[in-house]
Amino acid sequence: MLDDPDGLSPRAQAFLCRAGTRQPDQPRLLTDLMQVPDRSGRLIAAPLELTVRREGFAARFGGLRYDVRRSVRIGDERLDTLRRWQFDLLDMVRAERRGWSFAWYGERVSSPVLYLAHTDGRFGVSADGAFLEVCPSINHLIEGHALMDELYDWEPVPPSSLEAWVPSDMTNAHLGELLAALPPVPETSGPCDRWWRSDEVAIRLFQGWTGSQPRPTWVMIWSRNGQI
Repeated sequence: MLDDPDGLSPRAQAFLCRAGTRQPDQPRLLTDLMQVPDRSGRLIAAPLELTVRREGFAARFGGLRYDVRRSVRIGDERLDTLRRWQFDLLDMVRAERRGWSFAWYGERVSSPVLYLAHTDGRFGVSADGAFLEVCPSINHLIEGHALMDELYDWEPVPPSSLEAWVPSDMTNAHLGELLAALPPVPETSGPCDRWWRSDEVAIRLFQGWTGSQPRPTWVMIWSRNGQI
């Protein structure tokens, strides 16, 4: 990925050039030598689609690490934080309703979810249940991280706690007006995570990483001057 960032925007390429490193591959069992459980729990030889996608992930992303800068606010105090992401495979593989998914490290924090890549290309998580789509692809995930990092010196719109959540007094109509005035960012966006950005305001709408149905939609807003 660092040597061949084909398919990424100039923003994401600049982000990886600044923040990305790649560690040597860790010893692991190749996918085509694995026995994996099918949907009934029976162990079978890893199917070709799983082998191709999992080994492709390892070749393109394996060993990649970077820190995503983000600004948060606790009361009146602004804090800058770093979130480290690690793109190394884990051993877990599982059969989905369609296709397969396989686990990788993801964000290096204590997390209630498992980070997954699907054989159809999507990035998702599991909160002790079904595959929950987050992004249409790993490239979309990286693009979102690059945009989040680019906004680190902007102001999260208050009030917020550890995240730049939408103000509780903002109406859906006001949010709709803001979105209508902003251009979307297609390279960071998909059905479950969408971004809009101008030179002054950025908004992210995304579905929560929870198995609750329907999944709640959360909002994050930043502006250059802290006002919207």
